[in-house]
Amino acid sequence: MLTKFETKSARVNGITFHHKRQWVLASLHTGAIQLWDYRRCAMLDTFEEHEGPVRGIDFHNHQPLFVSGGDDCKIKVWNYTQKRCLYTLVGHLDWIRTTFFHNECPWILSASDDQTIRVWNWQSRNCISVVTGHNHYVMCAQFHPTQNLIVSASLDQTVRVWDFTVLRKKNIAPSTGGMDEHLRNPAAPDLFGQADVAVKYFLEGHDHGVNWATFHPSLPLIISGADDRIVKLWRMNETKAWEAYTYRGHYNNVSCCLFHPRQDLIISNSEDRSIRVWDLNTFYYKTYGIQIRRDAIIRRDTNRFWVMAVHPTLNLFAAGHDSGMLIFKLEKERPAYTVHGDLLYYIKDNLLRRLDFTTRKDVGIMQVKAGRTNPRSLSFNQSENAILVSTRDSLENSTYDLYTIPREGDSQNPPEPIESKRSQGLTAYWVARNRFAVLDRSQGIIIKTEKNETSKKVSISSLSPDEIYPANPGMLLVRDLEGVSLLDIQQRKVIATVKLAKCRHVVWSSDMNVVALMAKHNIVICDKKLDTICQIHDNFQLKSGAWDDSGVFIYTTSNHIKYCLTNGDSGTIRTIDLPVYLTRVTGETIYCLDRECKPRVLTIDPTEHKLKLALVHRKYEDVLKMVREAKLFGQSILSYLHKKGYPEVALHFVSDEKTRFALAIECCQIQVAKEAAMVLNNKACWEKLAEVARGQGNHEVAAGCYRRTKNISKLSHLYFVTGQLDKLKKMSLVAEKLKDYQGQFQCALLLGDVRERVKILEQTGQNVLAYHTAKTHGLEEEAAHLLHKIDAGKLPVPNPEAKLLVPMPPIHPMTESWPML
Repeated sequence: MLTKFETKSARVNGITFHHKRQWVLASLHTGAIQLWDYRRCAMLDTFEEHEGPVRGIDFHNHQPLFVSGGDDCKIKVWNYTQKRCLYTLVGHLDWIRTTFFHNECPWILSASDDQTIRVWNWQSRNCISVVTGHNHYVMCAQFHPTQNLIVSASLDQTVRVWDFTVLRKKNIAPSTGGMDEHLRNPAAPDLFGQADVAVKYFLEGHDHGVNWATFHPSLPLIISGADDRIVKLWRMNETKAWEAYTYRGHYNNVSCCLFHPRQDLIISNSEDRSIRVWDLNTFYYKTYGIQIRRDAIIRRDTNRFWVMAVHPTLNLFAAGHDSGMLIFKLEKERPAYTVHGDLLYYIKDNLLRRLDFTTRKDVGIMQVKAGRTNPRSLSFNQSENAILVSTRDSLENSTYDLYTIPREGDSQNPPEPIESKRSQGLTAYWVARNRFAVLDRSQGIIIKTEKNETSKKVSISSLSPDEIYPANPGMLLVRDLEGVSLLDIQQRKVIATVKLAKCRHVVWSSDMNVVALMAKHNIVICDKKLDTICQIHDNFQLKSGAWDDSGVFIYTTSNHIKYCLTNGDSGTIRTIDLPVYLTRVTGETIYCLDRECKPRVLTIDPTEHKLKLALVHRKYEDVLKMVREAKLFGQSILSYLHKKGYPEVALHFVSDEKTRFALAIECCQIQVAKEAAMVLNNKACWEKLAEVARGQGNHEVAAGCYRRTKNISKLSHLYFVTGQLDKLKKMSLVAEKLKDYQGQFQCALLLGDVRERVKILEQTGQNVLAYHTAKTHGLEEEAAHLLHKIDAGKLPVPNPEAKLLVPMPPIHPMTESWPML
């Protein structure tokens, strides 16, 4: 049993899976209803309107509805998209135990402690039938998946099967007159002389109250669990029903039981804190109790199981207990497969099949021995044309089979069974042309020949292997508690070790030079000597992986196909509805197997990871080609290019002017930045552009930016240092018109124009400074004009040694911007 998701809450009394979305509803003993996304392990919403415990819960197959029933004797119909209760159905007089939707009719079926079963029309919001007959609490009532039948379980120690054919006919095509009266009042006498819902089978056999009963999804079988601690299997036909078998093993009341939707299994849970899986064919069972999760925080010795639910299409189950619920599956669904060149070998329905990737021809080769669980691994040897199939029912019952693949025969006839050489061993892989390695139960590695004869044993004191994986010829990857080690079989020596807790899968590249070690949430990529190249972490559980032709590692999670480069960069390629297991990646095509072991072909857009790979390898011609041909990218690739120091590449993918301006400034694309700044027309953008342009020597663009921001001071200085004195004289006239005396005075200083300085000082009321300037530089006429404006006591004493300072002009006046490489 594999636990996928677990919650902590009050006692869970009811559970139901959504038919399409990865949701589960849990009704609690506190009266709350919780909606969970078990894929993301996140609670989406909480619904609280019931007063007291809620026991019955069910999703509608097609509408965005679910129904709930609780100890407040009310049935509520909810819309989960609107996140509210639509209406309440009232009629029961005691606790409501279960509520279920009909698959086709707009009906709700409810069972109650008032000893009745009621059928409600959720569209008209009326009770259309009250079914009586039980003389104790009715603990459960469910519709048959396809037939007009209802099964009910009661504490009166009986299981009853009811026929509602008459009720369905009346509601599909009702007549007039008395029929309308009967629909308005279900207790009114039936004018046709028939009960709407009548008992078809009366099943007795339990010694105590029955807590649960349900139909098989396709076979004429019924299962029931009761307080007598046993589970009973019932068979039925058109005329009668009878007890077929009794399953004993629980030590307390059996609270719930159900059929596996696709396998011949029965699953039951009990107040003895255990979940048991029974085989319909052999009547054996497996117990799953406290050991469901060894590292669980919740103590299972205090948690009783109360209810279970099965997903209608997936291999998922849910169980509610005193401290919450858990979602689990019984076994791994990963198919056993191996790739050799252009051929895929995989096992489906105990048949070894071969798929040619080039022709996409899929043929069955031979039958393999069936086990209780699916094969765990598959290893192919081209030289001997043989395969090794490892199956692990448990640590005590693990075997491998050595098959010799038959030559090509008549494709019209089905493959016949082939005798195999079976031995005990956890895992087996080929390590040479005529040798294979086996990990046995004593945690030792045994090397055997192609005839399944022991050649030698490899024992390393520093290793305690619990799994082995293939490697280069003569080598083997060995997993232990410390990590994964590369073992040289001939020298019996550990070459290297990588620390990776609980490595699950090993994926080699086609040339066996690079390997990806996959744990639950981590990937470590190493070379053939097991030296670490890079590591990545993913929040979602990893499922499979494969190397594409360009050396990019493509891997899958539960809902995504992602990529990983050897420099550690990773990203998402596309989403998927259900997990798939990659077998080969070629260009835009992905070959994979789904959980039904059916080959599938998916298409992807590899542009993103090919662009990143080209940047890593500095293949700029390929980058430019993809830039021209590819569609616009999203923010992820832009942030990547920006982060990795390729803003000039990111510039080609941007249409937003603000982003274009920032990228152009970073990569010094002055003209692109100028075009973006003209669109934005923002003062801050012009100032930033002027600073960058001046730093590059592009004084033409810098001057244009200063003119737009009317920065006379910086523009004057720019004209001066570039030797454009004629433009500097024009700037003096502009400053005069704008009455910018400071800028005008600066121009006069840079030009060495003393008369202009005296004029500006006089205009601004600085007569003393104006007189002093004129007198110092020998402008007697201007000095005499200013003398009468100054008090005699404030006359300055001129410096007879003063000289006129004229700035030196540039040796080479700049008429064009500085050249750029």
